[in-house]
Amino acid sequence: MFNSIKHISLIAISILCFVSCKKEKKEKVATKDVVEVVKKDSIASLLKTKNFDTIVNGKKVQLYWIQNSNIKAAFTNYGGRIVGLWVADKKGKMIDVVAGMDSAKGFINSTEPYFGATIGRVGNRIAKGKFTLNGKEYSIPINNGENTLHGGKKGFQDVVWEAKKVNEHTIALKYSAADMEEGFPGNLDVTVTYSITEDNAVKMEYKATTDKPTVVNLTNHAFFNLNGEGSGSILNHKVQIYADKYTPVDAGLIPTGTIEDVEGTPFDFRTPHTIGERIEETNKQLTFGKGYDHNFVLNGSKKNGLNHVATIVGDKSGIIMDVTSEEPGVQFYSGNFMQSKNTFKSGVKDDFRTTFALETQHFPDAPNQPNFPSITLNPGEEYHTVSLYKFSVENN
Repeated sequence: MFNSIKHISLIAISILCFVSCKKEKKEKVATKDVVEVVKKDSIASLLKTKNFDTIVNGKKVQLYWIQNSNIKAAFTNYGGRIVGLWVADKKGKMIDVVAGMDSAKGFINSTEPYFGATIGRVGNRIAKGKFTLNGKEYSIPINNGENTLHGGKKGFQDVVWEAKKVNEHTIALKYSAADMEEGFPGNLDVTVTYSITEDNAVKMEYKATTDKPTVVNLTNHAFFNLNGEGSGSILNHKVQIYADKYTPVDAGLIPTGTIEDVEGTPFDFRTPHTIGERIEETNKQLTFGKGYDHNFVLNGSKKNGLNHVATIVGDKSGIIMDVTSEEPGVQFYSGNFMQSKNTFKSGVKDDFRTTFALETQHFPDAPNQPNFPSITLNPGEEYHTVSLYKFSVENN
């Protein structure tokens, strides 16, 4: 009898132990899962999807995420723009290196319309808002002094793109610009594909076709701070631009038409210099926008088959951004027009010279400059260009 009771007790204890151990194991797994989810989604929690769920001009606006194991990026189809980009610094901390707003409304109401946006139909400036194509003169709305900037008063930054998340790494954006939209001829069908590659680059691929001769110069206007959005000045970032020449500008930032050597000028970044080292020397020829806002003529040095554009290092983060492109030029902009009028998603203002841009491109005012590479696109042709922004960290 005693042995039977003992046997039953042992069975009961075993069952309780099994249930208890199983429960404990499940709790540990659950805890681990929660930690991993929190870790995975802590970046995403900075941006709320509902803040981008809205309707603009009858079209639905949303927030989209793409990523690999090391990089996470947020996009919105309002303006086809990158909202934020998180990469690891030298300590392994994830840092948002692209300035942006925390809502669609924030971008819509911003006094700086270009934060992170896809730019077109013609990026950069067109003198006096006029150009001639095949003997016919076209007028584009003036929105930058006496000139046109980034496609006119309602460029691609103000339209809602058709968006499709292709996979975890890729988002495709499409927009059809009507004939004579903002004064440009031809129905232009544009596809821009943003993806994160296995080697930690943000790849930007642009395609376009037209039914009439037109002009096209597409780019992206991400505003970077490699120390992190809201971390302060970018003047101590170290920059190298692979360009032997640049295009000098007049007081309105329109190229004079000449292509000059960078040697002996503050535009010589053939070897690394900080942004702030010689920035005040650029002011002599400008009446507004003091600082760097100039097109650099790439010297043709190649990296992985593309023009090597620039290498930039965040002085505090150790983050390296290496830019390559099929484009012949790059517009280097040092945040000269930022006036603390807008609030970023980090809660800080867009203070003077706290971000920079590197816009891969054909040259400014190309339709009016016969010695610049042409940006004319004809029916039957495809506009196609690729740029990559690759991220790594310094080895200290």
